[in-house]
Amino acid sequence: MAFITVNGQIYTPGLAIINAPQPYTPLGGETLQISIDVSGNGQLSLSPEDDAPTLFHDLTIFLTSTETEKNLTISNGTTTTTNSTAYIGPVLDLEPSSTVKHINWIWPECFVGEGDGDGDSSSSSARGNYNISMHQSFRWNGTEYYTVFDLPISVSNGIEEDEGERVDCAVLENEWRPGVSAASNGSLLGQPWVDGDGGNVVIVDNEEEEEDGGGSGGGRVKGVGVLGWVVVGLVMGGVIL
Repeated sequence: MAFITVNGQIYTPGLAIINAPQPYTPLGGETLQISIDVSGNGQLSLSPEDDAPTLFHDLTIFLTSTETEKNLTISNGTTTTTNSTAYIGPVLDLEPSSTVKHINWIWPECFVGEGDGDGDSSSSSARGNYNISMHQSFRWNGTEYYTVFDLPISVSNGIEEDEGERVDCAVLENEWRPGVSAASNGSLLGQPWVDGDGGNVVIVDNEEEEEDGGGSGGGRVKGVGVLGWVVVGLVMGGVIL
C-alpha cells in the first residue's frame, strides 16, 4: 500500500483529503474519529452549481478487514431510522458550514476488549487489522468517477463495554466481498489537488525540498512506492456496496 501525503494530509484518489487518522494507527477508545477535508483545502465550493466541472456527489465509508472478513457500515449515505448510534448520516451533510467533516463512529460491541483479539472471547473476535474504506462519487474536470481508497488501521487499543451506546455488529454488517479493492475498470489520471492538470503525480522524497514549493498550497509531497489506488468507473455499474 502507498500514499501521497502533503503536510501530514493524505491525498486520496478523488476529492477527499484525510487529515486523520494516519495510516496504520492503533485505535480504540469510545469512537473511531475521522477528519476529512472535502474542499481541496479551500479550492472547491461547498455548494457548487450542478453543472460545475468539478464537484462531489457522494462519500460513503466502511470498515473492512480481510482478517475477520467483516464489512461494517460507518456511513452509507443514508440516515439510520432504527438506532441513531448505529452509523453516521451522509458525510457531506455533516457540519454544513465547514469544509472539514468530523466523523465520530461509536465502536460496535464486537470490538470491545484489549489488544488484537487473539485468544479473546467472541465479544472481541472482530478486533485486528482493518481498512477505513472510502468510496467517492465525483466529477473532476467534467468526467465522472467512482473510486475506492483503503486506509489501513489497527483496532488494538482498549475499547470498553457501553450497553447504552454500542450496537450489535450485525446491525452494521454488509456482505463480505473479497477482491473488491483489487478490481479496477477505470482510471483516474493524477490526483486532483496535487496535480490538477491530470498528469502524473510528482513524488519527492520526504527529506528533499521542492524547488518550486510543489503541490497545492506549496506543501511537501511524500510518496511511498507506487500509488496504491483503486478506481472503478461509474459507467461499469455504479456503487460497489
